[in-house]
Parts: sequence; structure tokens; C-alpha cells
Amino acid sequence: MTEEAKKEALRELDRLGKMPPAAAEYTVARTYLDWLIALPWSKETTDLLDLGAARTILDEDHSGLEKVKDRILEYLAVKSMRPAGKDPILCFVGPPGVGKTSLGRSIARALGRTFHRISLGGMRDEAEIRGHRRTYIGALPGQVIQGLRRTESKNPVFMLDEIDKLGMDFRGDPASALLEVLDPEQNVSFRDHYVDVAFDLSKILFITTANVLDTVPPALRDRMEIIELAGYTEEEKVGIARKHLLPKQAKDHGLLEGEHINWTDAALRLLVRGYTREAGLRNLEREIAAVTRKVAKRRVEGHTEAVEVTESVVGGFLGTPKFIFEELEERTRVPGVAVGLAWTPAGGDILFIEATRMKGSKTLTLTGQLGDVMKESAQAALSWARSHATDLGIRSDYWETSDIHVHVPAGAIPKDGPSAGVTMVTALVSMMTQRPLRPNLAMTGEVTLSGRVLPVGGIKEKVLAAKRAGVTTVILPKRNEKHLLEDVPQAAREGMTFHLVDSVTQVLDLALEGSIPRGNRIPESLLQARN
Repeated sequence: MTEEAKKEALRELDRLGKMPPAAAEYTVARTYLDWLIALPWSKETTDLLDLGAARTILDEDHSGLEKVKDRILEYLAVKSMRPAGKDPILCFVGPPGVGKTSLGRSIARALGRTFHRISLGGMRDEAEIRGHRRTYIGALPGQVIQGLRRTESKNPVFMLDEIDKLGMDFRGDPASALLEVLDPEQNVSFRDHYVDVAFDLSKILFITTANVLDTVPPALRDRMEIIELAGYTEEEKVGIARKHLLPKQAKDHGLLEGEHINWTDAALRLLVRGYTREAGLRNLEREIAAVTRKVAKRRVEGHTEAVEVTESVVGGFLGTPKFIFEELEERTRVPGVAVGLAWTPAGGDILFIEATRMKGSKTLTLTGQLGDVMKESAQAALSWARSHATDLGIRSDYWETSDIHVHVPAGAIPKDGPSAGVTMVTALVSMMTQRPLRPNLAMTGEVTLSGRVLPVGGIKEKVLAAKRAGVTTVILPKRNEKHLLEDVPQAAREGMTFHLVDSVTQVLDLALEGSIPRGNRIPESLLQARN
């Protein structure tokens, strides 16, 4: 024990010796002493600082995720150079099913440390972190001290899951209680309400996970090093399924992979493309399990020959695919439809924006569960189009006799964010000039009234969503070039064309079929036919 803890323990022991065993407080004091004795004040495991072995373990457990693996190896290298240094607080942010929690287990295995997971989802009592005071009936230390007792080590890997889902009510704010735990300057002397003596948490490697950072308080976010896990490409998913998911599901269903059931790459690609358009791997594993169950049922019914799972077998077992590639091309054949790219907590997604015109008197209608930011983007897009009507070849009285309706389908899903500006402009100009969108093209970026295209976030998620949807041409803001090169894997960029733009006119030239000579007068007859 530390001197402070030893002094407190001896004082409590002295009180216990003078107290009759029948006293109500006797059990409380005895339990308190048990907790002090059980805590690992000086017990710790020895780190495995072999970078080669750590790299092998991380590669065995996870495919891809190179940036995360490099960060862990850098941590090990620094630890071997300076063993007494403080451990970082890492925060893995990404959609469900990308391997955030399992990555924590791999890190503990690579370090040779014990692993303990605390789920913060729905936690709304501050005492869950700091513990109860001993005067309360049923008092217990907080989850941090309890975890240390279970791991029997003062330097475990602590996984704090779902930090973005912490609650708050009249009992306190757990997020604020975590500030002391996760601050390297303060957690050297963390004081739990129950134990009431300082405990050094600086040797613990804290790893937190979150789906989104918006709900994490800024003060808490500031204490953590954010590492984003965006999702997997189609090739990575097929590789992970081949290496991890197929053997696991075959074993879980009593089959032998390669002997009783054999998957073709074409069947796995069909599963990834047609049945599970997601950033993570959970639905892919469910669909693999569904096929494996049907094969197990056939064996029980007496069909003992090995089954080769091909595309036709997948279709027969699972029915028609849920996602169809042709949708993109079919929906953009009509002028007035543009395809945007959106970031969602479950990864990226494509977003259709439709515009139409009817006779009326200068009214703009917006529908589709749009948030305030997207409504303002639509207003800005229309203002830009109106101010450049002559250059675009739109007749002067167009606005006087028109009502314009902008609609974002998938109506029940709320949508907001500053990345649909260029898509709004493209949809409006496409409708006004009757020029359809080029096939298999999508875009993202915010637009200003002066026609500038501003950078947006979530580039990796959006590019992966475009790849999943069969998009071959992507328009991105010029200032997002570094995110495209640094965050998006080379394998994901192959087979796709990227255009980096900084003005709306560039977007329209690239996105819309045909062209209108800018600044030239267009015959009124052509304008009437077009409008």
C-alpha cells in the first residue's frame, strides 16, 4: 500500500479492534478493510515490448485498420524507450460493427496486459464512476476501482464502451466524473468516494469507444486522442469474411469450413453488395450465419454431400438482393435529380435530391425531414442559381411563374449537415436547364452565395458509401484533397475517378450532361422548350 492507504487501513483496523462484532458498523469497517487489502497497490504485469510480436497479433485479429495498428506500435516503441511515461487515452470513433471493442482486446493481448471492459451506455449515476460514500447502506466503490480489483493489476487495459451514450439526471453527471479519471494530470491521485484514499490510475491504458462525438462533452473530448475507424471496403470485407467470419460461423453451426461448406468469392461479393450495404460487418455475419444454418439443416435432413455456396445458392437461400445497383442510374436519367454523399453514424450513405417545377408564384417548398442546415443550403443554392440565371441560360421571367419543390426521399429519416449544398445546386440547375446528371456520379460539398465550394467532413465514409453503391465518379471539394489521399485506402480509390473543385461552375460542368456556352445569348424558343 501507499503510506496514505496504510495509515488509513491501520486506523480503521484500530477502530475495528475496539468495536464489538455485534455492532452495526462492524461489517462496514470489515468490508472496507477487505477492499483496501484486495486492491493492487503495487501489483502490475510486465509489458511485452516486442514490436514484431505485437504486429503479428494485431494482424491476426484484424484486417486493415493500419492507422490504428501504427498508433499502438508507436505507443509500444515509446514505452520501450521510456517505461515510466504516462499512457495515452485513446478514443475509437466509428460506426457499429467495425471492431472497436474487439480491437481493445487485441491491444491487451499484444501488450500482455489484463483486459477489463466497462459499458457506459445508459449510465447516469455519478457514483458508478466515483463510488458511494461509506455512510450509505449497500455502498460500493465505483466501476474503476471494482475493475482494478477484478484484474488484480494496476496497469490493465480498460475499455470504456459507448462513451457517447452516457446519461445524466438528478443523481449527477457521469461524464463530468470521468474528467478526473481520463486526465493524465489528475488521475495520478484519483480519490474514490468509498475507498477515500488516493489511487494512481496513470498506469492504466484507457481506451474509449463511441459511434459519434457530438454527444461527448467538449471537456471530456479534449482529454482523449481521437482515432477514427470509418469502415471497410468491399475487398476488405471479403477478406475478413474469408479469414474470420466463415470459419467462425461454420464452427458455431457444427460444420467444417472447406469440407462441409465451401464459399466462392463471387458469393461473398454478392452478399456484401446485394444484402449488407453497411460500414461494419455485423449484418454480413448474420447473412453468412443464415446461409450456414440452411446448409446445416440440409445435412440433418440427409443431404450429406458438401455444399458449394455460389451466387445462385445465395439467391435461393436468401431471396432477391435487398440493394440493386441499377437504382442509381435509373433515378438520375430524369433532369432534376442529383446524387449526394452523406455521413451517418452507421457509416456513409448516398442521398438522392430531387427538384421539380410547377406553375405558381415564386414559392420554394422543401420536404424530406430536413434539418435547419440543409434547409439553409437549399435556400443558398436557389439564390446562387437565380443570381446566375443569364449564365445558365434560364429565361428572365422563370421565377415569376414558377413554384419550385426540392425533396429528399427516404422521408422518415431525419437528415442534416453542411454537405449537401453542391447537390442542391446541381439538382436545381439540372431541373431548370433540363440537363440530366451524368451516370454513376455523386458529389459532396457545401456551397456559398458567391459560388465557392467549401470542404466537408467524413470523406472516407462517403467515398466507401459511393463505392458500395456503384458510383464511379465523385466530385469533392478541392480542400478535401489531403483527406482523400490520407484517409481513403488506395484499394478503395481504384476504379473511381475523383474531381476536386472549388467553384459551383466546375461542379455543374462536370456533373451535368451537355453544356451551355457561358455568357452567350440562347434563343428564346430553345429556352421555352427547355423550361
